[in-house]
Amino acid sequence: MATEWKLFADLAERAGDKHVTVDADAGDTVGDALEQLVADRPDLEARVLEDGELRSQINVLRNGTNVLVEEEGLETVLEEGDELALFPPVSGG
Repeated sequence: MATEWKLFADLAERAGDKHVTVDADAGDTVGDALEQLVADRPDLEARVLEDGELRSQINVLRNGTNVLVEEEGLETVLEEGDELALFPPVSGG
């Protein structure tokens, strides 16, 4: 099964695309899909991870829900058809 990541702001620039598909199946975790994403798009690694862990200011959504706040974090289990999104910190004025 292919799982699509939507990337925003400088993350899309670093990855070279706003939409990146990774090979992650139902039953895999969001963390597994993130590992695939970083392996496929290494320019993202330093921006998204620090010492192998997700940077605190990066938001990860599954079907519009922040998995770090409302689900099981990176251990959230994927279901068929899930859409993942990765957001850098957002600021405005």
